[in-house]
Amino acid sequence: MERKAVAGGIRNKERSKKKFLDAVGEILKTRGYAALKINDIAKVAGVDKKMIYTYFGGIDGLIDEYISTTDFWMNVKEENIDIDISDGGKKMTEEMLHSQFDYLLSSVELQKVLIWRLSEERQSLKKMIEAQEETGEMLFKGISDPHFGDQAEKFRAIMALAVSGIYHLTIDTTLNGSVFCGIDLKTEHGRQVVKEALSFIVDQTYENLK
Repeated sequence: MERKAVAGGIRNKERSKKKFLDAVGEILKTRGYAALKINDIAKVAGVDKKMIYTYFGGIDGLIDEYISTTDFWMNVKEENIDIDISDGGKKMTEEMLHSQFDYLLSSVELQKVLIWRLSEERQSLKKMIEAQEETGEMLFKGISDPHFGDQAEKFRAIMALAVSGIYHLTIDTTLNGSVFCGIDLKTEHGRQVVKEALSFIVDQTYENLK
């Protein structure tokens, strides 16, 4: 009986933690980061606010965990990547840019986190940037730097423009309307055109940079 009680307690804890994490996402999506207050999060979650301290150590810990489970690049792990370095990472680069575009376009919550990151200094947001950079270094040093050699830094700059372009395009589309440069990202055709452009950038980079 004691084992069942312990197991039930663990399940209740995980359910409550999920409610808090879901509440953070809901508030970000509907009201923005300025509304992320302990009382509001607890109210949306339907769980006593004291549990935020018990489970996460406070609101910063809660936001840390939310970001770590939400951000695309923080969830890219070396062991989860099917890497074929015979092409210098070309196919992987193309697929990751496409996946990031799809992921960010579908996640208004993450878009709000990125806007928040540009608007305010916060430790949890710095951790997000640091984790993203660690992932980038893993991919650059392990794959593209050896492939491009003396041109490796230029490749990094091109990827910086591509990734930041994805950030800006998806965020601006959500906030200000679906059309950007005459391309409607609310349509399958518009999204496909953007993916084709990303593929073109990757193709031209790998063909002409070396």
